[in-house]
Amino acid sequence: MRRLLYSMVLMTAIAASSSHAAPPPPDPALWLEDVTGTQAMQWVNEQNARSTQELARSAEFKALNDRFLTILNSNERIPYVSKIGERYYNFWRDAQHERGIWRRTTLEEYRKAAPAWETVLDLDALGAAEKESWVWEGVTTLEPASRRCLVSLSRGGADASVVREFDLVSKQFVADGFTLPESKSAAGWIDDDRLYIGMAFDSSTMTTSGYPRTIKEWRRGTPLSAATLVYEGPASDVGVGAYRDQTPGFQRDFVNRAITFYTNELYVLRDGKLAKIDKPDDAEANVWREWLLITLRTPWTVGGKTFPAGALVAARFDDFMAGKRECTALFTPTPRTSLATYSATRSALLLTVLDNVRSRILTAKPAAGAGAKPWTLTPVTGLPEIGTLSASGVDDRTSDDYWLTITDFLSPTALYLGTVGQNSRHKLKQTPAYFDGSRHQVTQHMATSEDGTQIPYFEVAPKGLVPDGHAATLLTGYGGFEVSEQPYYSGVQGSGWLERGGVLAVANIRGGGEFGPEWHNSAIKQNRLRCYQDFSAVARDLISRKVTSPAHLGCIGGSNGGLLVGNMLTQYPELFGAVVCQAPLLDMQRYHKLLAGASWMGEYGDPDQPDQWAYIQKFSPYHLLKEGVKYPRTLFTTSTRDDRVHPGHARRMAYKMSGMGADMLFYENIEGGHGGAANNKQQAFMSALAFTFLWKQLGGTGW
Repeated sequence: MRRLLYSMVLMTAIAASSSHAAPPPPDPALWLEDVTGTQAMQWVNEQNARSTQELARSAEFKALNDRFLTILNSNERIPYVSKIGERYYNFWRDAQHERGIWRRTTLEEYRKAAPAWETVLDLDALGAAEKESWVWEGVTTLEPASRRCLVSLSRGGADASVVREFDLVSKQFVADGFTLPESKSAAGWIDDDRLYIGMAFDSSTMTTSGYPRTIKEWRRGTPLSAATLVYEGPASDVGVGAYRDQTPGFQRDFVNRAITFYTNELYVLRDGKLAKIDKPDDAEANVWREWLLITLRTPWTVGGKTFPAGALVAARFDDFMAGKRECTALFTPTPRTSLATYSATRSALLLTVLDNVRSRILTAKPAAGAGAKPWTLTPVTGLPEIGTLSASGVDDRTSDDYWLTITDFLSPTALYLGTVGQNSRHKLKQTPAYFDGSRHQVTQHMATSEDGTQIPYFEVAPKGLVPDGHAATLLTGYGGFEVSEQPYYSGVQGSGWLERGGVLAVANIRGGGEFGPEWHNSAIKQNRLRCYQDFSAVARDLISRKVTSPAHLGCIGGSNGGLLVGNMLTQYPELFGAVVCQAPLLDMQRYHKLLAGASWMGEYGDPDQPDQWAYIQKFSPYHLLKEGVKYPRTLFTTSTRDDRVHPGHARRMAYKMSGMGADMLFYENIEGGHGGAANNKQQAFMSALAFTFLWKQLGGTGW
């Protein structure tokens, strides 16, 4: 439910395509790719009515939907904030603010149970005045003054957005300020009067993935057409971007060229000239103050040392650009540990490490004087053994404070404020207990995949569960793009599934990032079937342990996870009693021709190449459907406004299954973008549909 392709999968992979294979025969369902076409929308409305009639008319559904909406609108939720200047900003939706408000407060107020908030921008009022269904997409602030910002708004939740300049003092959009029309363009501040613009308006400015291929410098008071070219990449790239690091004393300009999903080039721009940072193309580089930080996806030999895949390497930026290669490993992985992420404060880095899918936090601090060790690594102590930890700097320019979030399946999420070097932390906020977690327990198990690889998974089950094969069990996972599945607290999932007696299983299959880049690389392209074998192995383990049985086992997944459960549907139908397939990729012969699909060829391969289509077709659910097979009942969901994964995937799969006599339901939210919902009301409805369907199909009892 929660895991869809991240916002960070906006900059994804593409390879130049050529067509050598014979064209496939015409597909009679291609008319369903006409997103807002009359015939297509008539079919969508008919399917929505059928699904609503079956799932959303009962008193049980209404009770579940109301409870979900109460949870999503709860004023006791944690209002996560980001620091801009001296104040702390939060975007908030509730029953009174359906589209949401952007608001701010002080740290002193934020420490209180009920802070006093000042509204900065009201999206409901703005949408009503402009007659638009605006959805908040984020903000970019001009620092260090922190007065002007660029606000991004999308219509209905799509990735494409409108960008407008906003004044944080007057709390008004700037008259005649910077404005970008609706597109997947990007903008970032250079100074008060200049922006870097990543342009994606037409075929001359966008890649075949739909992202910017040109970077221009745009000066205030001049038309966008007068912006001057900074950099242009080929159309076959994923996209390009540029930004200025505004850290006082370390201001530098960078240009990033995303060649594929996993390869890129980073340049520093000096006096109008680009200097390439000499790193492996498949490594990610960031600059923090005087340091160059490089995260490796494959081994790298440099300066007489070899650093393994998954390592985080640091070097002094100016020295490195001058040709020196004195590098230090800040993190070196082991077979069962990986670097999940890192964040910076004023004087240290916070490393979040996964140890057998359990989080640990380290601080990495550079030496203060000559003769000292270049970096000191220190574990942050006093943290839980099981659960997911997330540490991020409050302000990487002036403070060593950091936010620490602690969450797991059964304990309400808590937010702490800590300081580097101090193991004591202050609890600021905690999510209320939306369900009784004391009745369940979390265990970790191992399943054996077809090639003998051990696949870990978490199980959340009622205490004292009798292993008789009758427990309604929901299995979920992702298995792609190096995304890790970790424990998380969900009031909707807890009250909609666990509290009713259901079992939840979360699989850490290959293709994800749980054990670093090699875990991911082992299940891409020609090895893609491994992640489906892993997931089916977890399903079999649940069945062999008599937690459940095929009639009572369901699976759910969205986006790449929708492709995952689509393969369960078509390759392992005997293992499941129900499937919920959300915002999915399903036709892997056409995925690269639809919206952002071309950007994912680094993950799946290029179906226009016959040798690659030979293996891609083995995990293309649309092509794996067969007449006469008894498929588990399936609910497909998508969004008309999804401009990342085309709704035609779900539409055509449902249409094809219906024509074969397979039992399926389909529901398409008109708004919502790739996330499936544009507000809490829509999110509650979509979640209630899924859990009602699953509970009904898997033989769950009680509400």
